[in-house]
Amino acid sequence: MLNNLLSHDLPRSRWLALMLVVAVLGLALTPFIFPGTKALNVAAKVMVFIVLVASYDLLLGYTGIVSFAHTMFFGIGAYGIAIASSRMEPGWGAVAAGLGGALAASLLLSLVIGLFSLRVKAIFFAMITLAVASAFLTLASQLSDFTGGEDGLNFRVPEALSPGTEYLDEPFLGASIDGRFLSYYLLFVAVVALVLLMLRIVNSPFGRVLQAIRENEFRAEAIGYRTVVYRTLSNVLAALFATCAGALLALWLRYCGPDTSMSFEIMLDILLIVVIGGMGTIYGAVIGSVLFVLAQNYLQDLMKLGEGAVAGVPVLSQLVSPDRWLLWLGVLFVLSVYHFPTGIVGRLRLAAWARGQGSS
Repeated sequence: MLNNLLSHDLPRSRWLALMLVVAVLGLALTPFIFPGTKALNVAAKVMVFIVLVASYDLLLGYTGIVSFAHTMFFGIGAYGIAIASSRMEPGWGAVAAGLGGALAASLLLSLVIGLFSLRVKAIFFAMITLAVASAFLTLASQLSDFTGGEDGLNFRVPEALSPGTEYLDEPFLGASIDGRFLSYYLLFVAVVALVLLMLRIVNSPFGRVLQAIRENEFRAEAIGYRTVVYRTLSNVLAALFATCAGALLALWLRYCGPDTSMSFEIMLDILLIVVIGGMGTIYGAVIGSVLFVLAQNYLQDLMKLGEGAVAGVPVLSQLVSPDRWLLWLGVLFVLSVYHFPTGIVGRLRLAAWARGQGSS
């Protein structure tokens, strides 16, 4: 049953399987184990990034397409929910309308970009997507009457998801059963469903063709596959999944703005996570997102503890100052790339394969 659920794409490594189990259980039990606001926000961000990074890996890891417009589709999903919820009566109807409109806009835009741009060479396609993403970021910042401009949009979510909605008078196992609790598990279920759907796509005959195009586009076309069609479909699917991730983020934050959904900093984070986790594997998005977001949010706290331990040591106290957390995050990234050139998932699977070969 598990094999079918994972589309016959098992971890193939004991350590990877253990890491995935810990990640999934940790996210599933966060409201009970770490009920604080920061922990919930970090876990929610991890789940959103899992979908966002996995959707980008459909392009980069499985099809070999480099695009800088992924955060644009992410932002379309977030703004779709925000605009519909702020202009309509708050409720599930507004959420459905916002999500439907965002998916339709992303479908049309990704199809146009794919059909008109994927015929050009990789570097030119990347530059075209960068230009389009820059234009949309500018529009989101300038159309203040529609998007809220730089301030963004605050909106109300359906009453069932509102933090003020209490379902139990007393906490259950330390967790308050309210609208925030329901929002978290709605996010969790949606992310699990989207990840399993992406696993099914990449392990289908369609996914095998995408990998063939990545390895040798000329050979894939020579044996009869219309590579432009497959590359365009990959671009569309990645855009739709990114749109869903943006919608989930907006529902969780109850806010949408250029910095939270369309900034190039998010695009950079996506690229870093793909490299850390491993390209061409959905599991890499899970492991990479967990490690990166945890480091991004808790590295400063750890450095504060370290600063207190080495207080008075002239050079060392400066090096472990919490103000230099970005420096150490960069060092950790360089070390991970050096020791895991194929990503964490690729390295673990290669090690498991080597052990299997040695034992046989």
